[in-house]
Amino acid sequence: MSRPRIAITLGDPRGIGPEVTAGALADPEISGLGRFVLVGPSSLLRSADDVSVGEWRAEDGAAAAGRIAGAAIERGTRMALAGEVDALVTAPIEKNAFRAGGWHFPGHTEMLRDLAGVADVVMMMAAERTALGGALRVILATTHLALRDVPAALSAGLLVRQATLTHAALREQWGIRSPRVALCAVNPHASDGGLFGDEEERIVAPALARLREAGVDAFGPVPADTVFTRAVRGEFDAVVAPYHDVGMAAFKTAAFGAGVNVTLGLPFPRTSPDHGTALDIAGRGLADPSSMKEAILLAVRLASHRRRSL
Repeated sequence: MSRPRIAITLGDPRGIGPEVTAGALADPEISGLGRFVLVGPSSLLRSADDVSVGEWRAEDGAAAAGRIAGAAIERGTRMALAGEVDALVTAPIEKNAFRAGGWHFPGHTEMLRDLAGVADVVMMMAAERTALGGALRVILATTHLALRDVPAALSAGLLVRQATLTHAALREQWGIRSPRVALCAVNPHASDGGLFGDEEERIVAPALARLREAGVDAFGPVPADTVFTRAVRGEFDAVVAPYHDVGMAAFKTAAFGAGVNVTLGLPFPRTSPDHGTALDIAGRGLADPSSMKEAILLAVRLASHRRRSL
């Protein structure tokens, strides 16, 4: 089988996306694994196989950078949908510049969902290698919300949709035959039978019942102080965390620098490094390409499995 073809959008051209991409592709572990197509401004491309989405100069402003970053995402997505590439890796964008450039999406995830024409997507933070040894994959049921707003945003239906998409992705993209998905508790000690809240009984328990009825191997509610350790040890293949910081604190402790953002629910694999544009250090030779390297490695793995299964 030929090597998978991976499109890599270069993100905000003022940021570290272009340099961490170059650093990752120069790594001996990456070279030879796939055919890599850069998508971005012509001044940052490296070969005739790369795809230009216009011109950008260092003196151009934030709006121009955001415009070209969005154009790269749009072009890369179209390529993936058309089967021209097997997976998409996206370098970071800067949200204010993105909006100033005319792209009215909160970020990558929502833009990819709309371009692909799918109803639901799920953001997974994945690390196939962690400081503790085993893999850790975390889904954030809610993202950027004040903690006081989380209980109202959670519902059994939300957890069911996210766990179902996660279960399907683990089977279809990771090749895990019988994925095990844990639902992390909302309250300390999974509320200790209602002593510390009722979300476990009112939200998590009905979600578990529906998931198991649908054939999803779901566990929970598992207290937050043990669920991530159990996942790294191999007991669970993914954890659905109820809110941003309980999931991200555990994930970054175990996988800082090795984390990858994966969008589940798209008709193609999409990964991204777990960091921002770092405009303050761009171009100074300080950017660490580790997370971009992991994003490319995972994209190759997911694309290769998908090609074998088609």
